[in-house]
Amino acid sequence: MINRELIRLKVVQLIYAYYQNEGKTIDMAEKELNFSMDKAYELYHYLLSLLVDIKNMAARKEEARISRNKRLGTSIEGAFPETMLSRNQLLLQLEANQQLSEYREKQKKEWIEEDALLKKLYTSFTESDVFQLYLTKEDFSYEADREIIRKLYKTYICNNEDFDALLEDHSLYWNDDKDIVDSFVLKTIKRFNEKSGAAQPLLPQYTSNEDHEFAGKLFRATLENATEIRDIIRKNCKNWEFNRLAFMDVIIMQIALAEIMTFPSIPVNVSFNEYLDIAKIYSTPRSASYINGLLDHVVKTLKKENKLFK
Repeated sequence: MINRELIRLKVVQLIYAYYQNEGKTIDMAEKELNFSMDKAYELYHYLLSLLVDIKNMAARKEEARISRNKRLGTSIEGAFPETMLSRNQLLLQLEANQQLSEYREKQKKEWIEEDALLKKLYTSFTESDVFQLYLTKEDFSYEADREIIRKLYKTYICNNEDFDALLEDHSLYWNDDKDIVDSFVLKTIKRFNEKSGAAQPLLPQYTSNEDHEFAGKLFRATLENATEIRDIIRKNCKNWEFNRLAFMDVIIMQIALAEIMTFPSIPVNVSFNEYLDIAKIYSTPRSASYINGLLDHVVKTLKKENKLFK
């Protein structure tokens, strides 16, 4: 699940924090990096659990409606929102999922404590036009149930500022993770297969051992070679004094050059594009253009000096 896009983002965050906290050793900072990766994977499970707890709220509403009808001696037929959501086949499969169940049991962390949020999301789900259209269907297939949940998640949980603020209150490590983790949740929903039942595999924390090793190696290469890399940046500054550069810009260029110089199998343009995207998130609007120009100049210089062979 944790891909190199998220790893690079985490490395930028944690190296910036490292320089802001005097007295922290590289070993301590690397442990914090690994902890941050673990928290991202925790968020992935937590967001999947959110869907289960919305389903459970729907089930409670259905039970209350049935109980009320029995008490009043009434019976109304129809596709009630709470019924269709509580019996959604994708959500039932997700609730029974072995890996997610183990996580929920281990963490003892449920969204039921956030009752106001659950009610708001439940209302958004059930009153949405797309869900109302879904209720008019005559045949509720597994595929249709899976697709409606994907659409509702993408519309009401992704890019939800109030929800993002609540997550930040839960953990500062989740501050910049949610957009990427949202994409993993949507990918997971799309990959669910009815035949897999409760054994449907969730995404692993790392796609490969190479990605896990990449994180630690990039982190250490950036810090252990900091003096050399900053000297390179300093010598290649164009029309700008090194001391006048924004500190975050220096950090981004330092990590980008550490990656270019340490990982010969990664194409230079891939590294360029990844860190330019990060610069657009954390730096000024003009920073990406400057960083691109300086890195390009540095790479050409290193190649001329036979210090870079790719």
